[in-house]
Amino acid sequence: MNVERDQHISPPCLLTKKIPIVDLSDPSDELVAHAVVKASEEWGIFQLVNHGIPAELMRRLQEVGRQFFELLASEKESVTRPADSQDIEGFFSKDPKKLKAWDDHLIHNIWPPSSINYRYWPNNPSDYSGDGFREVTKEYTRNVTNLTEKIVGGDKAQYVMRINYDPPSDSAIGAPAHTDFCGLALLVSNEVPGLQVFKDDHWFDVEYINSAVIVLIGDQIMRMSNGKYKNVLHRSIMDAKKTRMSWPILVEPKRGLVVGPLPELTGDENPPKFESLTFEDYVYRKIIKVLRD
Repeated sequence: MNVERDQHISPPCLLTKKIPIVDLSDPSDELVAHAVVKASEEWGIFQLVNHGIPAELMRRLQEVGRQFFELLASEKESVTRPADSQDIEGFFSKDPKKLKAWDDHLIHNIWPPSSINYRYWPNNPSDYSGDGFREVTKEYTRNVTNLTEKIVGGDKAQYVMRINYDPPSDSAIGAPAHTDFCGLALLVSNEVPGLQVFKDDHWFDVEYINSAVIVLIGDQIMRMSNGKYKNVLHRSIMDAKKTRMSWPILVEPKRGLVVGPLPELTGDENPPKFESLTFEDYVYRKIIKVLRD
């Protein structure tokens, strides 16, 4: 079966298996590191609990995101990418003619400061209590960058936030099966399920855990580990009655940084399996391949 092309929605399979959970409150750093490595090798995904990001901040992040997508179309379109721009940031509305990926989404760089273009950061919703879109996003950014540095390091990374808004549907897929181009993604969602991962020739539902952060290993960490860690294949399906929203933070290599198998993970018995490339070159080649296929 060609999973990337087989996009029909099938019933969830093998519900007895659960995505690994890593508890960062464990006093043993060694046990935490072992759990992260094991989950990355076997699944390419795990859920972080007791991670230090305040639950109230996560609630506020979801609230301002929901409020943005409930604005009038004209207000959302104020942060749409200009027609003559090559930027990948901005608000993108769904295309009813493309039911394989039928969602609205907002993309913008959030770290480092030099990468931020506030033209793509909504001014609304905004109020005088400090709970406006920009204020909440900045506070969440500080927390999520600290978390990333705690689990994998992040001093050579750029962070991109994508907010996905999937309206109710019983026939469309929010995101087709794919792996992430980035190093890893840290994702939170509302309480509506829909994220699925592919393992052992079956799709598995990702259990919703309140205030957990879902970590998905992407292509770059898979390449750096010389294939030791899995870049998890995943997709999202839409709920028939409820709107599903998710907030993945994509952790990407800084522009110009060459990424390839780490020397300490390769040798005569385990030669490099992947070419070393800048992230930009990697993305360009992947997009060209997708267009060609």
